[in-house]
Amino acid sequence: MSDALTLIGRGIRLSRRNTDAMITALALPIMLMLIFVYFFGGAIETGTRYVTYVVPGVLLLCAGFGAAGTAVRVSDDMKGGIVDRLRSMDVGAVPILAGHVGASLARNLMSTGLVLGVAFLIGFRPSASAAGWLAALGLLFAFILAISWLSAAIGLVARTPEAAGGFTFFMMFLPYPSSAFVPIDTMPSWLHGFADHQPVTPVIESLRALLLGRPAGDAPWIALAWCAGLLALGVAVSGTLLRVRTR
Repeated sequence: MSDALTLIGRGIRLSRRNTDAMITALALPIMLMLIFVYFFGGAIETGTRYVTYVVPGVLLLCAGFGAAGTAVRVSDDMKGGIVDRLRSMDVGAVPILAGHVGASLARNLMSTGLVLGVAFLIGFRPSASAAGWLAALGLLFAFILAISWLSAAIGLVARTPEAAGGFTFFMMFLPYPSSAFVPIDTMPSWLHGFADHQPVTPVIESLRALLLGRPAGDAPWIALAWCAGLLALGVAVSGTLLRVRTR
């Protein structure tokens, strides 16, 4: 635990010093939300104000982009040799990766707060109870945690930070074929199966229901099952890969 906390602190300091990447991670989701709300929102019918509909999707887009950046940082550490030095000091695989994951959580909590603040300024008015807010934030935290660990595994598979950066673009794409920005029934029928059963859709539907005080049905349990599965996969694969690559 001591090693993990030390490495989390290192990851946060590195993020703070990488000003360009931090600004991009904070500004991009806000720009996309403003574009969708003000450029396209008037042409999209969702049964409610478009800003109300789109905010949960933007939160997932923000979380996915921020968490996927972990792959680049893990790959960069592997290339720079810092991981080999840590392993020679008998620092375990899990604390090394937990440092990157913890820094990812800190970055994402800050960007999530900023996105919500801007959403309130442009008209987002959720009607969630205190319990609904806690449940929504807990689910978002679980999603970020799962994607961060999976991203760490991708960073170990990739041989260069540039290759690892491709995972960031994949995570940015995943919310689009979901219910993030338009209702799924407006998409082509051949896309419905994927959009309905990919991991992002139940998370978005759960956040939307919890924040707006609506019945969520089975969506939260499906979302948590996806998060738990991705988290278990990410921890197991990343831990194994790090041990193999640092023998």
